[in-house]
This record gives sequence, C-alpha cells and structure tokens, in this order.
Amino acid sequence: MEKHKVLVADPISEKGIEFLEADPGLDVDVRLGISPGDLLSSAGDYAAIIVRSETKVTADVLAEASKLRAVGRAGVGVNNIDVQGASKAGVVVMNTPAGNTISTAEHAFTLLMSLARNIPQAHEAVRSGAWSADKRVRGKYQGVEVNGKTLAILGMGRIGSEVARRAMAFGMRVVAYDPYLSPSRARTLRVELADTVDLAVKDADFITMHMPLTDDTKGMIDAERVKKLKPGVRIINCARGGLIDEGVLVEALESGAVAGAALDVFETEPPPADCPLFDAPNIVLTPHLGASTAEAQVTVGIEVAKAIRNYLIDDAIVNAVNMPSVDEKTMAEIGPYLSFAETLGRILSQMAPPQSEVIRVNYYGKIGDIDTALISRAALKGYLEAACGPDGVNQINAPGVAETMGLRFTESHLPNPAEFTEMIEVTTKAGDTTTTIAGTFFGKQPRIVRMNDRHVEAAPEGHLLVIENRDEPGLVGQVGTLLASRSVNIANMSLNRNDRGSTAFTLLNLDTAVSDDVLRELERLSAVISARQIRTS
Repeated sequence: MEKHKVLVADPISEKGIEFLEADPGLDVDVRLGISPGDLLSSAGDYAAIIVRSETKVTADVLAEASKLRAVGRAGVGVNNIDVQGASKAGVVVMNTPAGNTISTAEHAFTLLMSLARNIPQAHEAVRSGAWSADKRVRGKYQGVEVNGKTLAILGMGRIGSEVARRAMAFGMRVVAYDPYLSPSRARTLRVELADTVDLAVKDADFITMHMPLTDDTKGMIDAERVKKLKPGVRIINCARGGLIDEGVLVEALESGAVAGAALDVFETEPPPADCPLFDAPNIVLTPHLGASTAEAQVTVGIEVAKAIRNYLIDDAIVNAVNMPSVDEKTMAEIGPYLSFAETLGRILSQMAPPQSEVIRVNYYGKIGDIDTALISRAALKGYLEAACGPDGVNQINAPGVAETMGLRFTESHLPNPAEFTEMIEVTTKAGDTTTTIAGTFFGKQPRIVRMNDRHVEAAPEGHLLVIENRDEPGLVGQVGTLLASRSVNIANMSLNRNDRGSTAFTLLNLDTAVSDDVLRELERLSAVISARQIRTS
C-alpha cells in the first residue's frame, strides 16, 4: 500500500513528529522554512501539509497539490491558508483551537499580577541601580493586593473560564460578560454574570479580555467606555489587538483614569517604532507570548499530528474549519441545507437576546427523512460565530463549544407544516423570551419565511434591514426616500402586520450596508419603533 506523504513545513514539537513517524502508513518529510518556490514545485507530492503561521498555503499551492487531502495548522488562526480555495479543492483544513488554553490563561494572570505589583518597573529599578541611588524608590512601586478585588472577564470561553478559576483562588470576586454564556453555566463556574459590558466593568478593579475580534467587539474599550470605568482600573488584553483603542488607552494612562495596562496583542504586530504605547506610564508589554510555552507547543504539535493521522488513515475529521465529515453521496444530498442552516443560525444570533440557554433546530416535512445532524451543527456554528469568531467554531466542535457555554443544543423532527412541504426552524430561549427564524426552499432557492411571529419572504443574502413600525400610511415611501438619498438600493421588501392600525414588520434586502447614522435617521421617522441591520455572511 502506498504511504501518505506528509510535509511538516513549520516547526512543531518533536513529539508531534514522532507520532506521525510511528505510523507505518505515513511518510513524513520535515522541511522547516521551505521557500514558497520549493513548496509550489513540490506540493503535488503530499497528501497533507502541516504549518504554523510562517508557511502560506495559497491558491497557487492548492492548484499544484493534486494529491493534497488535508492542511493542518498548529494553532488557531488560519489566515495563512486559503480556506475557501481548500474547500473548493476538497481539502480539509484543521486547526488546534484548545492547545493554548492553559498557556494563555496563565499569561493573562501573570500580567495581572505584574500590574498589581509593578514587577517589570521594579525589576528595572534594581537592575539600573536606581534603588541603590535612592532608597525611597521602593515607595514609587508600591502595589495593590488582588485579594478582595473585583475582576471583570470579558469573554468566558475556554481561556476566560481558566482565568476565572485562578482569580478565585487568589480571593478575587469575578464578574463576567459573555452574551453566549448561560446563567446556569455561570453558576457552575461560580462567577457573577452581567447582562452588558458596562455592568461588568463598572465596579472592576481589573479587566481582562478574552473575546474574538469582530465588528461588535472592535474598540470595546473606547473613549466612552473609559469614562464609565472605576478610576484606577487596570486592563489586561491577551486576546486580540483591536479590542482596545490604543490611542484612548494611552490618554487614559497618562491622565490616571486607568492605573495600568498589560498587553500581549496589538492593533499592528509588531508595533511600529513610534508606537505611543512605548512611552505610556504603568504599562507592561509582551510580544504575543500567550501560546508560547513549551507545554503549549507540545500540545498543539501532538494535536495537529493526531488530526492529520486520523484523517489520512481512518477518514476521521477532528477540528475541521471548512467542512463536516460526510461522504460524497450524503454531501450532495444535504449540501444546500448546510449553508442555509448556517445562515439562519448566524441571523438568529443577531436577533436573540444575550445569554440564551437553549438552541433548538426543528425540522418539518420531508427534510426530516434524512440525517439532519450535520445540518443542525451548521445552524449551531452560524449561531456561535459571533461569540467565538470564525476560526473558533466549526461543524465538528460546535456542540462542545455550546456545552462549554452552558447552551443546551437539541433538534426535533415534527409533522409537515401547513404552508410548506418542508421547513427548517431555529429557536433560542433566554428566560421567558423565545426567538425564532424559519426558512424553506422555493425550488432550489432558499427563503426566510418567518421571523418570530411574523411571516416574511426574503432571500438569506446580502444585508437585511429589519424595521418594526406602527401601521401608518406613507412609511414605505419615507423609508425608500431616505435610503435613496443615501444611495442605498432596495433589492427586495417584505411587509407584515398583525392587525390594521397595529404594529407592522418590514424586512428589506439591501444591495449595500447602511451606516449607524442611517439607522438612527430611520428611527427618527414618526412611525418607526426600531430599525436594525442583520448580516447574512
């Protein structure tokens, strides 16, 4: 039997390489630092390629890699891999999302303690001779105890949960914000769950950030939020650069509004030589070391090696970021449903209130005759993306991520609905609030047919504008005129009302996104109750 040839293009732990070499079905070729030209010319020899962040698996490489079945990334992010191109080529892309959990949590807590006790600055005072020159220098570096202090954790995934455990061991009160963490899971973790970011941070002595960088989380700590913080707060970020407005942070450090900050990640990496953070007082900076421990490197090396081996030898897919584990026949049957369900889940995440405890996928009609497990996972993946980022969740690990968040995930097959031959319905429950979106296929075209108790008809694509309004004459014209004045074209419009003269629901497909200013202008129209934009991709 011909061996599967595996290229290790970037450094991984020796134990990972040894694991691969121990399998008689694999032929391992370690070529660390392979040049782009050499990779391109030899890509056709390999069934799998293992990378970290240095080697780029581009569209050109994929085009030459006729035997390639898998690309493994020893780490979380897959920005150096053309995932879309890999999907089109039938190449599975795998990562190792859990390998650096403990390493990053420990680094975040180390930075917290360094801030509390001014460790780097005090070290420099001793090393430079400042202490010898002036015995009073000790008073300059007087610290604070963390015992009895309040720590706000923004993001309670794997890493945030580990930070919470360490903080409580040091006697800290932990308040958490995560829109996808259920109250029951918060109770299990013994943390106080806040409904909003502002409520989480208002009494915090320390803030640590563990959220993905998305449109919603970018600039989470900005000028307006700094005004709401407790004077003298200390801020730690080991998650993603961009969560904090660095210019605002520098000003807050200089004014004393923020007593200290510790950053392992930056808006630009590495930061430019003139980065104002370098001259800011009371700051600790490290060069993206969250995952840089010997143990983490061993863990991710072994994880990626196991993932590649199990796929090539046993056809088992673990931590795939671009496709579920299905055979060709099944994929042909359920393929359209997978992408549609993922979109429904993504839309629902923007409709539902935070901290839902249950997500259910209901199948009506003939779709219930097929195996819907992967379709349900696709819906769950779409729903969880906002919490985890696109690299942090996939069809394979979505149920585990949901369980970590205390989100109960179920599916049901129900009788045929009266209106359609089949329908997919995705529902969340948060307390007494239930939020629902449902869709079906008109021929081969997917359509959204219900949002909560409103019947609609809209394509699940582009930019959706959802308006709740009083049922008054002239609203459609006012909305159309306002959007036209902003050069926003309406592709489709669906109208629904309960009773004449009551509230109505308007759903529009737009060719382009609208700004927050346009949304505010819409809400100033006398008949409009609310207006919000929902992304579908």
